[in-house]
Amino acid sequence: MLTWPTFKNFLKVILFVLFTTAVIYFSIDLIQEKNNLMDIEEYSPVSSLVVEQNPKSRSKFPFVDVHSHQWKMPVMDFTELVTEMDSLNMGYMINLSGSGFGTFAGNQDLMDISLTKSIENVESQGLSNRFGVFVNVDFNKIDDIDFAENNVRIIKDAVKQGAIGLKVYKNLGLNLKDTSGNRVKVDDPRLNPILIHSGEPSPFFDPIDKYNERWLHARQKPASFRSPDKYPSFEVVMQEQYNMFENNPNTVFINAHLGWYGNDLGKLSEQLDKLSNVYTEIGAVIAELGRQPIRAKKFFVDHQDRVLFGKDTYKKSEYNIYFRILETEDEYFDYYRKRHAHWKMYGLNLPDSILKKLYYKNALKLFPSIPVDMFEMKK
Repeated sequence: MLTWPTFKNFLKVILFVLFTTAVIYFSIDLIQEKNNLMDIEEYSPVSSLVVEQNPKSRSKFPFVDVHSHQWKMPVMDFTELVTEMDSLNMGYMINLSGSGFGTFAGNQDLMDISLTKSIENVESQGLSNRFGVFVNVDFNKIDDIDFAENNVRIIKDAVKQGAIGLKVYKNLGLNLKDTSGNRVKVDDPRLNPILIHSGEPSPFFDPIDKYNERWLHARQKPASFRSPDKYPSFEVVMQEQYNMFENNPNTVFINAHLGWYGNDLGKLSEQLDKLSNVYTEIGAVIAELGRQPIRAKKFFVDHQDRVLFGKDTYKKSEYNIYFRILETEDEYFDYYRKRHAHWKMYGLNLPDSILKKLYYKNALKLFPSIPVDMFEMKK
């Protein structure tokens, strides 16, 4: 015969479990403290190294941020953002997310509204000289017979409204599938009329073990990693991307995030040498450059006409590290996010001629709608 415990007995059990758990955790803390043990996320040593420090809160020359995401652009008041841009010496910002969150839901009507309202909001506040907007594409309809025709029409209409480019999100080539359940490859011929961007850092495709330098990132953001049973290899995705660039020589591509080759600048250099229609930018990968200042400086010297400034996620304080790495010869300083770079940063001390190209000249070459006088007058 089964009997149910009384509420009083049930409460006693719960309290016992909670008490026992608390004792266990308290004991673990005592043991760790006694043995000087800590979690890797807690370890944040203050360097005793005495070296010159030249923190930067403003770029030496005005710059164009070609890689930003402003999700509230259709409705935002730009006053505060413009003030921050002025304090950073940012002359112009390109919002790659012009079609808004509707892109991820595959809602074309919402995408169209977001793009139109974004452009109208910029114009209504008299800021067309400070902001540019990219249009986005919904690839979920890739099997539709009129997919290419519709998207070419959408892109042309976006240009008429004032969009200055097309941004494609990195789900292409990774987890985007067609109606047959097949992965849509980056070099899929159905995408020939459309600009692309795909991939992740190469360690995101490697086993998550003690040898993976992005292990902390995997611990904090496990969904970022691409297990081989669900995703193609890094090499496969990058080759597909290269094929797309090569097969469309009359299209200008901005290969975002140093093409995910920030840890292999030799490979990136090789691609840029072969593909005259491809540019790159440094958004979200400045930490790769900051750990190899000698090689990175050579890369900028060799490809000074093909690299643009980008930041990716907008946060005013984080630009400081970009400026310090690019402009100073400081040694051994921290990046702003440990999971992205547990290593130290070193300055490249780029010459003014290269800084100007990186900050604004190369962008002005690609985007003729950006007012030139804003940069020539402020430099």
